Order: sequence, then structure tokens, then C-alpha cells
Amino acid sequence: MPHTPDPDDLARRVRDLEDRDALHALMIRGWRALDRKDWRTWSACWTEDAVLEFGPWQRTRGREAIRAKVEEAESPYTSIQHHILNMHVEVAGDRATGIGYMWFVAVTAPGRTSAPYSMGGPYDWEFRRNGDGWLFVPAAARGLVDRRRRHPAGLRTGVTGMTLSTAR
Repeated sequence: MPHTPDPDDLARRVRDLEDRDALHALMIRGWRALDRKDWRTWSACWTEDAVLEFGPWQRTRGREAIRAKVEEAESPYTSIQHHILNMHVEVAGDRATGIGYMWFVAVTAPGRTSAPYSMGGPYDWEFRRNGDGWLFVPAAARGLVDRRRRHPAGLRTGVTGMTLSTAR
């Protein structure tokens, strides 16, 4: 006798696929917005109660304060690219977790290929679904690799870390 698929199970699996697709789209939309320096679109990908901890920076609280800090840090670059690689997400209702790698490449001096700046490493993400869809809640970068001669804003080279989380 042939197996009859459970319609509830099928609906759950379709919802899971749709959620995974929406989460991947959120990550791509956010990092492409950074490449264009579209701060409004980028910050709209994050919850209001985010907290950023990144290497030499002080703890930064709130979506708009984080946006201002990242905008300031990326302002010296004439061209930037954020590459999100090996993404994997797990969905559990209105919450999700994800892992992946981010690699950032920037041009520090136009026309001089000897002056690139790059860094990257593994990330852990958490997401929350609200009325507008999925948003980043916290994100943590572990052991970022820094391949630069010198950051235009004077940040030191080396391994740094970043954590983005909800306020506590």
C-alpha cells in the first residue's frame, strides 16, 4: 500500500524551506546594503535592542548607535565587499540560529592594488521573526583573521572579535 504524505508534515517542511530562504535573503540583503553603504537598509535588518562588541571598540548599544559606529568604521573605504559563505540556518518556530563565514575586502587607496584591506572569520547568528519578518538579534564573530597593513581609521592589526546581542 502506498504511503500517503501527512499534509501537516508537508506544510511544516514547506514553511521551514520558506523560512530558510528568507533568512538567507536577510543575510544577503544586509551585507549587500553594507557594500553600497546603504545604512538605512542595513540597520533595518537588526533588532532595536542589539548590542555590539567588536575588538577595540567600546560596547555599543542599540541599532542606530551600532549603525553609526559601523558607518564611521567603513567610511574611509572607497569600495567594499562583504562575502557571506557556508551559511547554514536552523529554524525553531519564530527563532532561528545560523553559522557561516564573512570575508570583508576593501579598497583603501583607489587605483593602488597594493593597498587592500581584508578580514573575516566564522560567525554565529541568531534571528527572531516579528511582524515584518526575520531580523538579526545577536551575531558573534569568533577569531576574525585580519589581513591588512593598517586600517585607515588607525585600528591595530591582529585578531579581533565581535558580538552583537540583545540588551540585557
